[in-house]
Amino acid sequence: MKAAPLIALCLTTLASQAHASSPDAWAAYDKTVLASCTKASGLKDAKPVGKAAQFDDRVGYTALLLQGQYPQKQMKGAQGTELCLYNKKSKTAYVTEWDSIRPTAEAQ
Repeated sequence: MKAAPLIALCLTTLASQAHASSPDAWAAYDKTVLASCTKASGLKDAKPVGKAAQFDDRVGYTALLLQGQYPQKQMKGAQGTELCLYNKKSKTAYVTEWDSIRPTAEAQ
């Protein structure tokens, strides 16, 4: 009879894990990552390039590539690319410039 509360606890845990992986939960998470990364970005009109890369929970990060325009006057509206790493635990976005991912004009 003491096993019943334990079984109920296990079922509740499994149900909440299933809920956390639902399409709606993933959509909400993706929206949070995009908002955090866009806010952390220094680019004007930053937009995602493709979909976010979901790393294993042992890594604890989601990666998102953003493109937009550099806001600095001397950059004259040049396109820029940034890589955003979103920390799942702290819910913090870290951004770095990553223009080197795009081919240079000479390589084209």
